[in-house]
Amino acid sequence: MTEAGPLRTVPLRGMRGMIADKMLASLQGAAQLTHHAHADVSTLLAVKTRLAQDGTRVSVEDLLMLALLRVLRRHSDLNGTLRDREVQLPERIDLCVAIALPGNLLAAPAIFGADTMSLDQLRAARQDLVARARTNKLTVPEMTGGTFTLTNLGVSRVEQFTPILNAPQIAILGIGCTVLTAVPDGDGVIFRPMMGLSLTFDHRAVDGAPAAAFLTDLCLEIEGFAA
Repeated sequence: MTEAGPLRTVPLRGMRGMIADKMLASLQGAAQLTHHAHADVSTLLAVKTRLAQDGTRVSVEDLLMLALLRVLRRHSDLNGTLRDREVQLPERIDLCVAIALPGNLLAAPAIFGADTMSLDQLRAARQDLVARARTNKLTVPEMTGGTFTLTNLGVSRVEQFTPILNAPQIAILGIGCTVLTAVPDGDGVIFRPMMGLSLTFDHRAVDGAPAAAFLTDLCLEIEGFAA
């Protein structure tokens, strides 16, 4: 009993304890820096609507995964891991997708060979991971592999944030919510749906300029998105 009333104690053990240990180790073991940007998602949302009218239902996250994979192919220095003072850059992109679970838990399993998949395949793979994560059926390789991570807070009111690296990976992309924002249009302004993007990277492996080039390219890919 405290002056503020009854105290609820939550031990950091089990899966919550492992998450806590991993997050702390990531911050202590990497030189983490985050770049922030906004991208106009008008075109991407229009593609989502068109696909739905044609009978293909995909989420914004599915389309963002496809855009991200295209850009990662052009910026391969961000797709990889840093182990024992060695940067390892595989040709394949094994994309981890962060999944919030009941009980204040989190998983980030990998879609192996995501860069070889079509949009429909990516959607199916993501849905499969979510379903198995919620029933504790993910495999050890899925939970420990991966070359890049995507974490999405787009359904919240968080516009931008500072995601923690999924160590030993070099980079992680955070997706924020979409906000109607006034942008210049001739002599006036027009409101556009702008999505917040946050790229955290390990400055030991990647410098600020190439990380900024990656994030800029991703914004352009999203703004000119074609399925």
